[in-house]
Amino acid sequence: MELNRGSQSIPWTLRMAWRESRGSRGRLLLFVSSIVLGVAALVAIHSFGDSLRTAVDDQAKALLGADMSFESRQPFPDEVEAIIDSLGGDQSRRISFASMALFPESGNTRLVSVRAIEGDFPYYGQIVTEPDSAAGLYRLAGSALVDGSLASQFRVEVGDSVMIGGQGYPVAGVLKRTARESAAFALVSPRVYIPLARIDSTLIGPGSRVEHEVFFRFADSVDVEALLTTLKPRLREYDVGSDSVAEIKRNWNAALTNLYKFLGLAALMALLLGSVGVASAIHVYVTQRLQTAAVLRCVGARVRSTFGIYVIQAVALGLLGSIAGAGLGVLVQQLLPLVLSDFIPVDVAFSVSFPAVLFGVGVGTSVTVLFALLPLLKVRKVSPMMALRTAAGLQEDKGVDWIKVGVLVLLVAAVLLIAIGQGPNPIVAVAYVFALVVVCALLAAVAYAATRVLRRISFDRLSYVLRQGVANLYRPNNQTLMMLLAIGLGTFLVSTFVSLQFLLLNQIDTADDRGRPNLVFFDIQPDQTNGVQRILSDRGLEAVETVPIVTMRLSAINGRTIDEMRADSTTRTTWAHRREYRSTFRSFLTESEEVVDGNFDPGPYAPDAVVPVSIEQDIMGDLDVSLGDTLVFDVQGIPITTTIGSVRRVEWRQVRTNFFVVFPEGVLNDAPHFNVIVTRTEDESESGAIQAAVIREYPGVSAIDLSLILEVVEAVFDKIAFAVRFMAGFSILTGFIVLAAAVVVSRVRRIGESVLLKTLGAARDQVFTIMTVEYLLLGLLAALTGVVLSSLATLALAQFVFEAPFVLPWFELLVVVVSVVALTVGVGLVSSRGVYSRPALDVLRIEV
Repeated sequence: MELNRGSQSIPWTLRMAWRESRGSRGRLLLFVSSIVLGVAALVAIHSFGDSLRTAVDDQAKALLGADMSFESRQPFPDEVEAIIDSLGGDQSRRISFASMALFPESGNTRLVSVRAIEGDFPYYGQIVTEPDSAAGLYRLAGSALVDGSLASQFRVEVGDSVMIGGQGYPVAGVLKRTARESAAFALVSPRVYIPLARIDSTLIGPGSRVEHEVFFRFADSVDVEALLTTLKPRLREYDVGSDSVAEIKRNWNAALTNLYKFLGLAALMALLLGSVGVASAIHVYVTQRLQTAAVLRCVGARVRSTFGIYVIQAVALGLLGSIAGAGLGVLVQQLLPLVLSDFIPVDVAFSVSFPAVLFGVGVGTSVTVLFALLPLLKVRKVSPMMALRTAAGLQEDKGVDWIKVGVLVLLVAAVLLIAIGQGPNPIVAVAYVFALVVVCALLAAVAYAATRVLRRISFDRLSYVLRQGVANLYRPNNQTLMMLLAIGLGTFLVSTFVSLQFLLLNQIDTADDRGRPNLVFFDIQPDQTNGVQRILSDRGLEAVETVPIVTMRLSAINGRTIDEMRADSTTRTTWAHRREYRSTFRSFLTESEEVVDGNFDPGPYAPDAVVPVSIEQDIMGDLDVSLGDTLVFDVQGIPITTTIGSVRRVEWRQVRTNFFVVFPEGVLNDAPHFNVIVTRTEDESESGAIQAAVIREYPGVSAIDLSLILEVVEAVFDKIAFAVRFMAGFSILTGFIVLAAAVVVSRVRRIGESVLLKTLGAARDQVFTIMTVEYLLLGLLAALTGVVLSSLATLALAQFVFEAPFVLPWFELLVVVVSVVALTVGVGLVSSRGVYSRPALDVLRIEV
C-alpha cells in the first residue's frame, strides 16, 4: 500500500512516532534520564537565585541595619559633623578596627575585627547571640560579644574576659549572626563587639587603620535616596563614603548573583554532558531503526515525514526529561540554603520560581533536541532499497551537507547563549565554553587514538578473556568515545578543583620553608620597638626584620591633583588613586623583590629634595604612570614630591613586609611612623606564648601568625569546596547515568555475544571477567585522561594566572582515579546483570 500525501499529515506523523516507539520506550526513557540531573541543577540554581534576590530585597534594611550610613577612614571633619547634626533622626556610631584579643583565662591571642558601638544600632534586623539577652545588654553592662568561631576555638564561655588593648571586658555572650556579615567572613576576621564608651583610645590614634561610621534611622516620610543624592557631592570632598538601603540591595544582589551563576556553570556542564549521552544513545537507536525508515520510504512516506517521526520522539523525550528534571530541581533547591549558608547573609525562604522552572524545561528540551538532531539527520539519507538489501546503506550526498553545518552552528550558538546567561559575565562564559570544547575535543582525540592503537597491537600472549575485554574497546559500536566524554569530563572537573585547592594552599605553606619568618608584629610605636625586640630575645627568637612604616596618601600625579582627576569624567581613577598607602624607607631590596625597570636608588636624600621612589609594577598600571613620572604624596599634611625611579616585581606570597612604594633613606626618617617586626617560631605553642607576652606588655601591638592564615584559608576553601563539589556531583552522577544508558543500548549485542560464548562453553565467570576488563580499562582510560588534562589546566593556571610553582596533590589525584575506576566497573556490571542468563531463542527473536 502506498501512502498518499494527505495521509502524511502532522496527526499521522504523531501517531507513527507513538507506534514506532513501541518496544523501545523503556530504553528511550533511560536515554533521556541523562539530562534529568542537568535540568534539575539548572532549575535549583535559578529558582534559588530568584528566592535569594527576593530575600535580599525584603531584608535589605536588615543588611544595612539602618536607613543610611556614612563611613570614613579618618575621624569625620567638623564640616561633616555639621552635616550629620543637621540630618537629625536616630543616630548611632561605630568604630571598626583590627586589634589583638587576649583571653586571660587561657592566655590565647587572636587578631580580631573590633566593632565599638554607641547607640541602638542595628535599627533593623538583629544581632543574634547566645544567650539572646546579651545583644541588648552588652553595651549597658560594659561587656563584650565574642564571635562564635572564636569562642569555639578558644573555648570561651559567658563570664570569661577578653582584653582589647589595655581594656578588659567580661564576655556577655557569643555572636551567631550580625548585619552585613556572613559566616565565611567570620572565619577570615572574627568579630568582637564592645561599647564605644569603653574603648582603649590608644588603639585608634594617628596611623591606625580605623573605619568611622555613623548610622541613621529616619521617619518613613523621608526620601533617603533623594537626600543621599544631594549629600554625595559634599561628602566626596572629604573622602566620606555613604550607603543606603538601595545601594546595599544592589551590591549584595550583584555579589550573590555572581556566586550562584558560577555554580550555574557547573549545572550547565551536567546538562551538556547528559546531552552528549542522549546524542550517543539516539545514534544507536536510529541505526537500529534505519530499516524501518526504509520500509516507510518504500510505501511512499516522504523524507520530511520519516524524519519528523524521529524528531517528534526526540522532542517528547527532551520534554519528559526536562519536566522530570524540573521537579527534581525544586527538591534540590531546598538543599542549597544549607550548602551556601556560609556565604549568604540573609534567611532564604523556600519558594518555587515558575520562571526558573520554565527556563529549565525550555533549555533542557532545546539542548536535548539540538544534540539529538545530529544523529537524526542520517534518517534523511535512508535509501528505500535498504528495506530489501541492507548493503544498500545510506544515500551519499556530494559536497557539503549544509543542513548538518547549520545544526552544528545552531548548537554552538545555543550553548554560548545559555552559558552567557548563566555566567557572571560574557567573557567568563565564552572562556568556559571554549575550555569545555577544548577538553571534549582532547578527550575525543584520546578515544580515537586509543581505539586505533589497540587495534594494531597484538595481545596474543594474553588469556582469551583478557583479549576479549581489550577488543571490546575497539569493536564496532564500542563505548570508548562516549565513556571518555562522560566519565573523563567529570573526572576533569573534580580533579582540577582538587589540584587548584592544593596549589593555592601550597603557596602559603611554602612560606614556612627554608626557615622563612612566619610571625609578624605590627602597629609597634617607635618607643616600643626595643621592648618588643627584648621580649623576643629573652625567648631565644631573632627579629629577622624591623621595618618602619609611614602612612600617606597620593595627592597629585604629573601636576594634576587627585581631586581634579576624580572630578574629570574623562580621566579614569581607581582604588589606587584613593587608597591610603603604607610605605617604608630603606637602602636595599629584599629577597621578595626584583627591579624590572629603572635603577633602585638607596639614598640618602634631604627631606626637601625631589626623590626617586620604587613602585610595584601592578599598581603602576592601576595608576597609569610610567618611569620618570612625578608623584606627590601627602605625608600626614606635608607634601613630598617624588619621581618614579624604578619598578619592582614583588613576590607577595612570601611572609615579608612587602610594599607598593619604597622611599630611599633620609626623606621619611623623621616622619611619624610605626614599626613592623618579623620573626620565626618553631611551633604553634611557641607562637602563642610569644604573642601573649608581647600583647600583655604592649596591648596596642597586633600580630599575624602564618599558621593561622593557613588554617583560615583551609577553612574557607573547605566551605567553597563543599559547594563546588555539590554542584560537580551532578556532572559525576550524570556521567554514570550516561554509562548505564550506554550499557543498555548495547545490551542486545552483549546478549548475542554472551549466548554465543555460552554456546561455545564459556562459563558465567568468564563472561563477566570480559565485561570487567572492558569497564576497568574504560574507567582507567577515562580517569587518567581526565586527571592528565586537569594537570595541564592546573599548570597553565599556575604559570599564567597565579604565577606560582606547579605542584600536584598526587595522593588526592590517585584517590580520584581509583574511585572513578571502581564506580565505572560497578555501574557497568550492575547494568549488565542478566545478560548471561538469556536463552538463545530470545536472541534469535530480537529485532536488530
